[in-house]
Amino acid sequence: MLCQFTVKNYKSIREEMTFDMQAAAIMEHRDRIIQTEDGENFLPVSVIYGPNGGGKSNVLEALHTLDAKILRPLCATCDKECDYKARKIPVEPFAFSEGMKKQSTEFELFFRTKIAEYRYILHVKQDIVIYESLDRIKLDTGRRSALFVRKENEVELKGVFGKIKISEEISENLPLLSYLGITYKKNEIISDVLGWFEDSIDFLNYGNPRQELRTAIAKTDEVKKLVLDMIREMDLDIEDFRIEEKEENRIEVYTKHTVNGYSTELTLSEESSGTRKLFGLLPFIARSLVVGTTLVIDELDAKIHPVLLRYVIMLFNNMEVNKSGAQLIFTSHDLSTMNNDIFRRDEIWFVAKGKEQNSKLYSLVEFKNPKGESVRMDAKYDKQYLEGKYGADPYLKKIIDWSDVNA
Repeated sequence: MLCQFTVKNYKSIREEMTFDMQAAAIMEHRDRIIQTEDGENFLPVSVIYGPNGGGKSNVLEALHTLDAKILRPLCATCDKECDYKARKIPVEPFAFSEGMKKQSTEFELFFRTKIAEYRYILHVKQDIVIYESLDRIKLDTGRRSALFVRKENEVELKGVFGKIKISEEISENLPLLSYLGITYKKNEIISDVLGWFEDSIDFLNYGNPRQELRTAIAKTDEVKKLVLDMIREMDLDIEDFRIEEKEENRIEVYTKHTVNGYSTELTLSEESSGTRKLFGLLPFIARSLVVGTTLVIDELDAKIHPVLLRYVIMLFNNMEVNKSGAQLIFTSHDLSTMNNDIFRRDEIWFVAKGKEQNSKLYSLVEFKNPKGESVRMDAKYDKQYLEGKYGADPYLKKIIDWSDVNA
């Protein structure tokens, strides 16, 4: 589970910004939160709105870049299929300041597994690790402990990591967390931490056509059943589907249709583009709901009809369906779902750029107008958004004084 993510000096993000999945103490939809055994409350859904070029995708890309920075060295040493093997994802600082280009990009991540909550910090300058640390809280005891601190070439292993032996010359480009994953992958804590990066957060981007080939994850019975339930709910006239392995790690998806009692199969390439997109999306959604992963999708509204977008959001909001604590984080332009029936105020985020091309991120629940008034829970969010009252208006320019919002 993703708890909180903070980033500074990345692409259009100049100042530190924090994206928080902890539920605020507000009244609406209190039945739509993930409640943990230790009494913490987290959000199952969050959406980021904002104008084109405002930087909303960069918030998700920053999280993806951190994930890639950790996992790419591990991918290089394993036999499993991994998208990070094929490409390097650079850490790019804020582009519109010579001073910021000379500073490090900073990431801070709080996340939870079944046994612990971790805080991981990574500072990177031109792919060189400047600072890194890992702390944890054991969920059964509440005990806090530091695991390691790295300041450039100096490494201090603490607590249960105190007996671990490491090389004196770790590459300056290699995160210590990645090094430990390669060298001590059977260690319980290291396995728990890296297991979250590998299996508990998933990034979906249809800009990469290889993503659609990953529908093979639907081969598990529970995931496939949920995919079929969603397909039937959407009236796609598909009774069943199967996945066949081909040569060179290729797969072929076959869909079953019955018309007037006659059944036949079509390949996915013979289906409509809309159906093909859904088959690239639904298995990820189903797997997330079944397993309890955090699913991150840029421009989800561009991939499905608004009615289906609402349906997908409500699947994550329904705690009878979302029994495993799954989370959906996405960017969107669609205003048909920007209302208090679909979202809590702490689930709606806005990103827009200031006068110096630096992106600002703020939540609807924390937004206050110049009079100091908060947005009411029964407000017409979409109407006020279009009127420019939340700053990230998609049509008008220079509609807000940035000194009033996270300046």
